Amino acid sequence: MVSLQRKLLLWLLLPQLVLWVAGGFLTYRLAATYANRAIDASLAQASRALLRQVKPIEQGLLIDFPRAAQDVLEADPRDPLMYTVSTPPGHFILGNENLPAPPARLGRKLDTPYFYDGEVVPQPDPSGTPKQMRIAALYVAFGDVSAPQQTMLVQVARSSANREELARAILADTLLPLSGLVLLMSVIVWAGIRAGLAPLARLRREVESRAPGDLTPLKLDLAPTELRSLAGALNDLLASVRHHVGAQQRFIADAAHQLRTPLAGLKSQTKLALEAAGDEAQRTRLDMVHQSATRSAHLVAQLLTLARAEPGAAALERTRFDLHRFVREVAAHLVPRALRSGVDLGVDAPAGEIPVHANAALLREALTNLVDNAIRYGGRGAEVTLRLRAEGGAQDGAAVIMVEDNGPGIPAADRERVFERFVRATEGGDGCGLGLAIVREIIERHQGTVTLGDAEPRGLRVTIRLPRQAQP
Repeated sequence: MVSLQRKLLLWLLLPQLVLWVAGGFLTYRLAATYANRAIDASLAQASRALLRQVKPIEQGLLIDFPRAAQDVLEADPRDPLMYTVSTPPGHFILGNENLPAPPARLGRKLDTPYFYDGEVVPQPDPSGTPKQMRIAALYVAFGDVSAPQQTMLVQVARSSANREELARAILADTLLPLSGLVLLMSVIVWAGIRAGLAPLARLRREVESRAPGDLTPLKLDLAPTELRSLAGALNDLLASVRHHVGAQQRFIADAAHQLRTPLAGLKSQTKLALEAAGDEAQRTRLDMVHQSATRSAHLVAQLLTLARAEPGAAALERTRFDLHRFVREVAAHLVPRALRSGVDLGVDAPAGEIPVHANAALLREALTNLVDNAIRYGGRGAEVTLRLRAEGGAQDGAAVIMVEDNGPGIPAADRERVFERFVRATEGGDGCGLGLAIVREIIERHQGTVTLGDAEPRGLRVTIRLPRQAQP
């Protein structure tokens, strides 16, 4: 697809090229016209000079044409002047016999030079290639008043090569500066197009550099009117999307908050009812209600976290903290949960600080979800390890967090699908299918990545890679 810049450049340079060709053609025609005039003037002068060497006398004509005069006429060895004197016209008396006669259309007006083009067969080789000549013809009358006047024809010719060479020289001298001007104009046009389209390029870069959930208005205060209209239309669209996303998030958050309190009360009441129940069947039914209430409370908490983690939520507030200490605090907080489930939870991290610039609350939620999944699905007797390492420098490097377990793992075919909302890779457990979706949302908001892989010798490894200096 042709870009707008190339299309504008083509439409502006193509007329210049056409005008350059047309200018060259007209210049050549004009140069040929002036060259003809100059050659014609020199031929007319030469014919009159030759005429002065032929003097009428009583008995006929006196030809006073010394060798020196011939040498003057034939001074240019590359293009010698050819001449013919005939009287009456057509009866040769002096010069070259092979000059063509003037065309009848020119007429025979006396003392007026006529100019025409003709071909002359070179001498002494009649089989050679004919030469194009420019010829001047001059008719003059001579004779005594007592005798009938006679007409004499003087013809002087020169090769057309000189005319064409002169025209080409004029063309070259004209087109060289004209070509330079066209080239300079092309550079100016190209620079002007780039400058004119620069706001469009800035708009493209601003849109490309945005995060997927960044719906703030575009800023193009110095842009042309046409581009401001486009930016205004985009800003209206972004405002509409922002309004709908905000309304959806507010609905989820409000609904979750409204459900939180009655679900907490339901859990407490079912727990008290379980302690007071004496009938086994009643206890079984109350236990199922309690599990449902627990699962619903967990789902509400996950929905609240997801609403905060989505790209359309409020701007992400980041602080600088030590990731090494942070990971150990998260692990320490989850140790009681691991002990109740019979899981061995540990941390493998190098000594020293690993500073990062991130949102601690959301990152804690992501790690808690991963470790909770590993404890929940690893099974009793499983081992869960949090590993931490740093890559690269503090400015352009990354922090890598891995959560490994030796449980059943997730099949390779399902590892991308489980990041979708409400998708579970197993029917076991009491999860709601939002944990990994929340983790991906949080990590991507930090410009990081999260991937699933195999642990050694068995199990699942979840790898989080975070830039240590995340961009806002």
